[in-house]
Amino acid sequence: MGPKKIVLLGMMSKIPVAGVVWQTAHYLEGLRRLGYDVYYVEAHARTPTTLMSTEQDDGSALAATFIDRACRRFGFGGRWAYHALHDDGRVYGMSEAELMRLYGSAHAIINLHGGTEPRPEHYATNRLVYLETDPVQLQIELSENRPETIAFLEPHCAFFTFGENYGRPGCGLPVSDRFRFLPTRQPVVTDFWADSDIPPGDALTTVGNWEQPHREVVFRGETYHWSKHHEFMKVIDLPRRVGGRPRFELALSSYDDAAERLLRGHGWDVRPALAFSMEPDPYRAYIAGSLGEFTVAKDQNVRLRSGWFSDRSATYLAAGRPVVTQDTGFGDVLPTGAGLFAFRTVDEATAAVGAIREDYTAHARAASDLAAEYFAADRVLGDLLRRIGT
Repeated sequence: MGPKKIVLLGMMSKIPVAGVVWQTAHYLEGLRRLGYDVYYVEAHARTPTTLMSTEQDDGSALAATFIDRACRRFGFGGRWAYHALHDDGRVYGMSEAELMRLYGSAHAIINLHGGTEPRPEHYATNRLVYLETDPVQLQIELSENRPETIAFLEPHCAFFTFGENYGRPGCGLPVSDRFRFLPTRQPVVTDFWADSDIPPGDALTTVGNWEQPHREVVFRGETYHWSKHHEFMKVIDLPRRVGGRPRFELALSSYDDAAERLLRGHGWDVRPALAFSMEPDPYRAYIAGSLGEFTVAKDQNVRLRSGWFSDRSATYLAAGRPVVTQDTGFGDVLPTGAGLFAFRTVDEATAAVGAIREDYTAHARAASDLAAEYFAADRVLGDLLRRIGT
């Protein structure tokens, strides 16, 4: 009969940056190493505007080219499809008939990010799995009994969330009595990162955006922010507190001159992230060439203590680079204090950086060990598949 087939529904062409490509690749390769016949499909019906220079550009062709290049980089050439549902419905990479047969024969169809609107061909065999990488908004919508949210989830047969504290004491996420969410986290193919021969640099770095005013949510009368600049402002004086050693560098894909002046005035180095984050290998080199990561989390995850943990931070750990990141409650499920530090205040952040500085070798080794123990793709994905009976 051959190996069982798994389809991963993703969104690389909608968010065509290296971090998303790596996140997707870890699922593809991790599932393949578990013995599955894995295919990547995009059927999210979103116009690939980021890849387009003008409205006259053939967005579908650009998206297909991008997906083909990304899949070939990781050995999945010829194992992908792009269904241009935003346009004329053409299928790239394989024929429409081949894609429909693939859906019908798949042992599981994983809706990564929960970013694909379920279609009849996705859920006809009752094997569509919801895998949420950004909790909070959906859980709040369910608590409000929004019909469109319920209708979106109903075609799925299983539900997973990066909000690992969901349903646990101390977590503020509302719990649904209709859909059973199970915890999961980012899988990492650790040898993709551990095999780097790039030595660590002299800066704690991170990659992201500065200000994103959209996607705020209101829950029980309180506003919860998406934009991370609110959280960075809480630790804006950190570089001065540690006396400039190590350096702190923010690689940002969106910021203005005022933000750069503010950050530099408080001792942060700033660089444009798009200079290295449009392709997987320069992005990997940037992480490997860092001393470690210092970053914050979204206010939504911090105050609600969702237990969310960044897929990017997981790759820093896998590269043997210690991580200092804002506390979302992930310490309830991951060990902290060696290689990985959770902070709530600038004083705690200062102490964590000092600990890494005092014994970097030990914390680098602990970071690698933690990645192997808690994020290795075979463990994370093996657990996920066991839970859905695959």
